[in-house]
Amino acid sequence: MRDHAVVKGMQRAELARRTGSNLETVRYYEKVGLLPEPPRTAAGYRAYDSTHERRLRFVLRARELGFSLDEIRGLLRLADERDRPCADARDVAAVHLADIRAKITDLKRMERVLKDVVAQCGDGTLPECPLIETLFGKAA
Repeated sequence: MRDHAVVKGMQRAELARRTGSNLETVRYYEKVGLLPEPPRTAAGYRAYDSTHERRLRFVLRARELGFSLDEIRGLLRLADERDRPCADARDVAAVHLADIRAKITDLKRMERVLKDVVAQCGDGTLPECPLIETLFGKAA
């Protein structure tokens, strides 16, 4: 019966198509251990199933939200164990949220500096470029 399920499995290209990813993405996530290696058909083809598809969707969505591969591994462990409280997943997300907020603060600072420098450049005809001078200056 198990062999019958393997034959019905989808190949890597189909998994990639169904998840909106590409073959290299699927290969990569297998290589780094985020996707388990699928069983093989009698002909030697990988046979992915709905479990692989669900897990790949999880990984892709987590990446969209900026989670690192290690954070995703941790979240997948929590999902696999199922007896772990949601608080553990919340803790991972809370740390990630704090990192995102710090990055947003940094991006806003960079935006202010660049906005000021671009404004100083005026029409671009100044003999000395404010941007280049800013870059040669001390770090903010």
